Amino acid sequence: MSGESLFQMEGVSKRYGGVRALEQAEIRVHAGRIHAILGENGAGKSTLIKVMAGVVAPDEGRMTMAGHEVSFASPAEANKAGIVCIFQELSLIPDLSVADNIVISDPPKKFGMIDRKAQRRIAEEALARAGAADIHPLALVKDLPLSRRQMVEIAKALARKPRILILDEATSALTAADVSKVFAVLKRLRSEGLALLYISHRMHEIAELADECTVFRNGRNVATYKAGSKSDNEVVELMIGREYSHIFPPKPPAVASDLPPVLECRNLGWNGRLRNISLSVRAGEVIGLGGLDGQGQRELLLALFGVLRGVSGEVLVDGRPASIASPAAARAEGIGMALIPEDRKTEGLMLPMTVRENLSFAALDRISSGGVIDRAAEQRLIDEMVRLLAIRTAGVDIPVGALSGGNQQKVVIAKWLMRKPRIILLNDPTRGIDVGTKQELYQLLRQLADAGAAIIFYSTDYDELIGCCDRVLVLYDGAIKRELAGEEITERALIASALNIKGGEVGMAAGAGA
Repeated sequence: MSGESLFQMEGVSKRYGGVRALEQAEIRVHAGRIHAILGENGAGKSTLIKVMAGVVAPDEGRMTMAGHEVSFASPAEANKAGIVCIFQELSLIPDLSVADNIVISDPPKKFGMIDRKAQRRIAEEALARAGAADIHPLALVKDLPLSRRQMVEIAKALARKPRILILDEATSALTAADVSKVFAVLKRLRSEGLALLYISHRMHEIAELADECTVFRNGRNVATYKAGSKSDNEVVELMIGREYSHIFPPKPPAVASDLPPVLECRNLGWNGRLRNISLSVRAGEVIGLGGLDGQGQRELLLALFGVLRGVSGEVLVDGRPASIASPAAARAEGIGMALIPEDRKTEGLMLPMTVRENLSFAALDRISSGGVIDRAAEQRLIDEMVRLLAIRTAGVDIPVGALSGGNQQKVVIAKWLMRKPRIILLNDPTRGIDVGTKQELYQLLRQLADAGAAIIFYSTDYDELIGCCDRVLVLYDGAIKRELAGEEITERALIASALNIKGGEVGMAAGAGA
């Protein structure tokens, strides 16, 4: 693009041991533009923004801002220069209030004490600017759902009055309503002259927001182009370096309806968030949960896995009533259930621990006797999982936090597969991972079903529900509003049912899965 850039990076390289994260990377960022950064997990995007944000120092190369050479020894220095980053992993402190979190790096003072009135005013202004004025500044962050925490994170960044705002998968945890608010905010910020770097795996978001795009692969930028000048297939081929066809694995014939269900629930209810949920899933089936985000899908998975207290109704496993009062009971031998959680960073992994330790942890009772781990059995299982899921790692004894997001997600799934579960619950498992890894997970999902697993799969992506699922149960306000099967699973039907549009309930089954 012509014109003077606000920020420029030239010849920047960064290595972690023998791993090359960035190699001669270059990028130009212009004021009043939204610049999308695309690439698979592990392509170098995260390292690029960490260098820009002062989190890591490059091994070589130079950066200039407004024509002056810069280097940042810390995020505070980058913030002072006007570069603020919203990372995919939230930086909020759960036990503090929203206002405390927003001003935590530079709280207003009065007589040497924090000025609470000024703090609240700053927080309210930042929340309003982020399109989240409905969030109370005195609410504790831990009491907010994940999507609202993400909005607080955006407000926290805007309170620092950045010149360059970097967003790393900033919409991955948001509801559809929040996404539209964030898009409006980003377009307004662009019109105000901010430079925005936007990282997302959602191609429709790139199409709506970006002015220009840069694709990274294997630590290098391989193309920069005007947004809209390349097709999605062309972009994905640039990202993965080979021809790509976004094809879901073929679905087998429908599972016979006279087969007994592996898992069944009847009239499940909880705290007004779940209302008379009845469903069943048979061995070999992938049952999708659809509907707008926040309609009870996550609560349903947590209820089935024994996380929630006070759940009413009945759960049956293999036709027999099952008391699943805790996750330990859910994963016990007689039930054999696994839950792949929504937030891999906080709910699925112990980031400082090694890949080996994370994989082994869930299956300790299977690979140990008398408190002693059978190392040979452990290694066999780990080797099998690394091979099965194609986990890309420099070794199993490095911290799992050093892996790319997609490979971390594979480790979350692998650690539960170590237990050989019969019932698998997946809570939006492809959120924030690249297209190549998604395709691998779709294949794995079908392989597990073909091997006899009963799978319940919640996704916020309609294409995944259409491409992966044998049946889809659409939830609205905590209740199942419609069951779609086979050719009925279309985008039109999913949207109509998700919005609870009159006439969208044709074919509704009260006992979904009967």
